[in-house]
Amino acid sequence: MTRERRLAEFDLSTRGGRLRTYLDYLWNDHAYLRLGFRNAHWISDELARANQPWPHQLAGWKRQGVRTVINLRGGFDASFHALEKAACEHLGLNLVDFTITSREVPSLARVLGAKALFETVEYPAMMHCKSGADRAGIMSVFYMHFRRGLPIREALDQLSLRYLHVRAGKTGVLDYTFERYLAEGEPVGQSFLDWVRSPAYDPAAIKSDFRAQWWGRALTEGLLRRE
Repeated sequence: MTRERRLAEFDLSTRGGRLRTYLDYLWNDHAYLRLGFRNAHWISDELARANQPWPHQLAGWKRQGVRTVINLRGGFDASFHALEKAACEHLGLNLVDFTITSREVPSLARVLGAKALFETVEYPAMMHCKSGADRAGIMSVFYMHFRRGLPIREALDQLSLRYLHVRAGKTGVLDYTFERYLAEGEPVGQSFLDWVRSPAYDPAAIKSDFRAQWWGRALTEGLLRRE
């Protein structure tokens, strides 16, 4: 199905479009799992992280003082984005799209983009991916490092099982990226940003060197079906 057809399918201006959108969101986006579980955490007094919110949950975030919602998933032709965009417009929330992946080593542009995002976004803010575990995790590391000034070694706590992040699966490439910095850049006095800007930072090579464990792959790709 083309992007144009998907956008037309999730047209919220008609009763049929709203029904199709909610049914797709409920089933294909596994939103029924998120009715009672949000994986929501305030990681500072100005930023929270969570899984994909329902429209009524966005209203709850606004009541908590949130002004900006950061979507890390992309999905601009998906049912979740149609609902989120409409809800944010209705509630007067800023919606910022910053797409990041959970199984790739972030490019230099993506790292610099994350730094700029946290320097310019209107707070308080809430950011989310689908599960609140992996993409929200790496962005929380960036936030803690670039915005709060924590060393990468301490900021890495944001990528942990506490937030349902599984480092043994393919999503463990996120942890491995920072571990390479701690092994290569930190010992020679490089800041994380200097290391990422250096020739030593090769996202394709780093991903190629990473090895996920079989049981971790079975968990994240099979049982959990992480996005």
